[in-house]
Amino acid sequence: MAFACYGAFGVYLAQNFRIIYDDRIPWDAYFSFDNRSIVMTGGGWERHPLANYFFDAVRNFAELFSGGERNATFRIVLALLSAATVSLSLVQIFKYLRNIVGLPSTLNLLLVVFFGFFTTPVLLSFTPETYTYSMLFLIFYNHYAALKLKKNQSIGPVALTVAGIGIGGLTVTNIVKIYIPLLFEKGLFTGKKWLRSLAYSAISVVVFALLYLSRVNFDISKVVKQTSSQYERFSQPKGTPLWDMAASWFFGGNMLFSRFFTRDYTSPTGFKYKALFMDVYSATANYLFVGIVLALLLWSLIKNYRNRFFLILLISFLADVVIHTVLKFGLHTAYIYGGHFAFTVPMMLGWLLHNYRKNRPVLTGVTALLVLMTVYTVANNLYRLGDFLHFAGQYYR
Repeated sequence: MAFACYGAFGVYLAQNFRIIYDDRIPWDAYFSFDNRSIVMTGGGWERHPLANYFFDAVRNFAELFSGGERNATFRIVLALLSAATVSLSLVQIFKYLRNIVGLPSTLNLLLVVFFGFFTTPVLLSFTPETYTYSMLFLIFYNHYAALKLKKNQSIGPVALTVAGIGIGGLTVTNIVKIYIPLLFEKGLFTGKKWLRSLAYSAISVVVFALLYLSRVNFDISKVVKQTSSQYERFSQPKGTPLWDMAASWFFGGNMLFSRFFTRDYTSPTGFKYKALFMDVYSATANYLFVGIVLALLLWSLIKNYRNRFFLILLISFLADVVIHTVLKFGLHTAYIYGGHFAFTVPMMLGWLLHNYRKNRPVLTGVTALLVLMTVYTVANNLYRLGDFLHFAGQYYR
């Protein structure tokens, strides 16, 4: 069902508009996504060190159907790949809620539908970007690691190495997240188990580092220089208050669309085009929505502060909080980074519902609240998608 909905919308966009991929526009056509740059080169090597290999395969696969042309068929294949990836992400969330949290299917479905209409999966369902595939890999790894922990099994060196290459290769900062579950293995600091985990981690780090450095001929100074340059470029705060950027763009922007505005851009080849961005929230209801979600997550933390499965999700989420709100990296367009963390919201909410599975009044109340919030999410985001289609129709026919 999810693939049918996402896929139909993506095919419609690809057939009628150039916004998913346009050879004349390398980046920033909508919401600072770098579609063409990512598809053609994998993006900046300092942030996406191994993405070029992955997207070479994606591009070549799409060109099999388009006869080597980057036309509507090419865009359709890219959109369908994204739709399939996001749909599989929803399946993995459902499985996590069923296998790890132990919720009944009705509550699992509610949380999946709630998340499925978030800004993040809606946008990524037709966007050929690193975030699209990172989201699936991160959710899959969280589910896999949780299953291992539930069975009191260790995460082996092969799994860590593959996860490091796949997750860290698409976005380098995400590699730290694959080691978080290791901290919660039972008996980690008894005997020599911690040495084994350290050795497994070291193997994955060394393999990843060698692959990363091979892209720059092992010139570490180039890595340091480029990383510093990127941080300076993308961490300059705007005039908007920090709390509003965090609420409207980092946290809220990955759940609810806000108003849009356009800017005039010129590509390196001199092509002029319109770019679409999100403004901070203007509706009180949106801020209230964000506040309620944060309150529910805080409530879940209070109930689950000793739950290692919950803490893994929380620490993973906090890693992005530090990157984007403390270090302010990309905070002015943080609504595009949700593929790295937004999926933790339904999973952490699942643990809250789990705590009250035997308390019918509280469970009913929280469920009713989530139903109302789902309805609001659907209404708000479908309305804003209408604005998005209007923009695409006006400038990307």
